Amino acid sequence: MRQRLCKLFFKNAPKGDLWEWKEEKRYKISCIYVFYNNFKSLESSITCLANQSLEKDDFEVVLIEDHGGSEKGGEILKKFDLNIQYFSPKQNWGYMGYMRNFGLSKALGEFVLFLDDDTVILDKEFLKKLIEFFDKDKSIMAVIPKGNPSFCLLESRYGYHDPYFFTNRCAAYRKDCLIEMKGFDNSFIGQEDVEFAIRFLAKGYKYIKTDKLQYYHPPFLANLRKAQAVGYSFANSKYNLMLKLLLVLNGSRWMLRAIYPTFKNKNMAKFGFGFLLGFLKGLFGLKKPLYV
Repeated sequence: MRQRLCKLFFKNAPKGDLWEWKEEKRYKISCIYVFYNNFKSLESSITCLANQSLEKDDFEVVLIEDHGGSEKGGEILKKFDLNIQYFSPKQNWGYMGYMRNFGLSKALGEFVLFLDDDTVILDKEFLKKLIEFFDKDKSIMAVIPKGNPSFCLLESRYGYHDPYFFTNRCAAYRKDCLIEMKGFDNSFIGQEDVEFAIRFLAKGYKYIKTDKLQYYHPPFLANLRKAQAVGYSFANSKYNLMLKLLLVLNGSRWMLRAIYPTFKNKNMAKFGFGFLLGFLKGLFGLKKPLYV
């Protein structure tokens, strides 16, 4: 249903803003992180990659440190015996769409795996299995692993978010597909992956969701500041006014969940309120909300 609706309303959606890319495919897969401050969790996540059974010459890690970089961030690559590229863009700080595109522009893999700095992968065969999915069916453009909430014990409290959501916490694509779509919208402060998913689904690309690949990530807890940043981004996107209105209706509809205030519904309602508030701020040219 989601893909049919995207095809109906967003079939002529604008492309992203990827400005350059590497034609060379030196590795099977590029694992791209965008990070800021979370050094310990990032090192834990990279350790998961260092423990993979896949030959180290078959993959690379691309580190993009936001807000101009730091000495501590630049030293991370020295701690691992991996193929690591490190960059600290000098502009567009705080714009996740731009930072993801910057990483993509440096990637030398045939496939690209986007990761958050607090994503945990326990399966040592993860990268090998991921590559096999792509190699077995050349028409597959994306592989969406199953996401599990980490550091929690109560399934009823945290286990409600879509486990197969198109999210850059852990999602893999053919690099050729990402290039064809020109990557992400540079103006997005947060949830650049959601905007990309809209265009991806509207194009009708083939993708698979699989529980044979799984990852762990901190559970979704609504944050008004971040929700506003997302709404602000959609208000300033390239979409025409009609499509923007459809997007804000979709994003703010969660406010109705406040009628039945379970833990899940309170979080979703809080996000919906923040999204609407941020959208209005963007629409009227008010100050940009911070995401990080």
